[in-house]
Amino acid sequence: MPHAMTGAARQGGSMTTTSTPEAAAVDVTDRPRLPEGDDERFTGFGVLGLAFRGGDYLALRVMTATSIGPGYRAVWHRTPAGSWHMFTTTDPAHSCPRYFSSEASYERVAAIDLRWRDAARLEVRIPGVLTWAIAMQATPATQAMSALGTALPSAARRSVPLLAAMGPMSRPMLRIGRMRMVGVAPNRQRFLVVPTRVWRISGSSAALRGTDLGPIGGLDRQTRLGSFWMPQRGLFYVGDARFSTFDPARHAPVGDLASDPRP
Repeated sequence: MPHAMTGAARQGGSMTTTSTPEAAAVDVTDRPRLPEGDDERFTGFGVLGLAFRGGDYLALRVMTATSIGPGYRAVWHRTPAGSWHMFTTTDPAHSCPRYFSSEASYERVAAIDLRWRDAARLEVRIPGVLTWAIAMQATPATQAMSALGTALPSAARRSVPLLAAMGPMSRPMLRIGRMRMVGVAPNRQRFLVVPTRVWRISGSSAALRGTDLGPIGGLDRQTRLGSFWMPQRGLFYVGDARFSTFDPARHAPVGDLASDPRP
């Protein structure tokens, strides 16, 4: 998947560090390392979630490698009325709708373009649909969570009890509301989510189909998809995820669309 690099990421030195959001994203793009296992596994970066005061919500997934198909990009959007829609650059059956289509409509788009304006500012664009600017910063809390995430050995990243405890632990540190790293997606697959590095989103602006989404800010009521709680304060992340291997006898297939059409 091509990516645009600016500033220090064009220099050889930054490719040996993941101290900035851009450098970490470039590293997981150029050298993706899938976690071990025989379930459905993903690695990449993106925005765990970002709320806007008017009730809209956006998330970004840039999966640079997966065990079920090619890497892909996806943007999630929740309307103020509460309906979810997902834009994906690959077959929906091999991207986010595979796990979330019971509660979200979806469509395949030709491109989701990314451009780093500097080491901590990213622009996301779906031609004719979305323009989204994101600014990030490290804080003592995100640095502590990143230190913990990068120190986890491989076995710990598959430990359900450990990850189940880490979700509630992150709540007072990051002030993002409820967070679960272990749970069940809307299509009934179990998931494990392991952010290895995180940064606070310090500012953002977005326009969807020409409509400005306004200032960022927490929702009146925290939103979720299945038992995946979306953070009340924006976080940029690099990390891994794994889901149960698809079983047609247990899991809802892509095609069971939410009743709401696209926003």
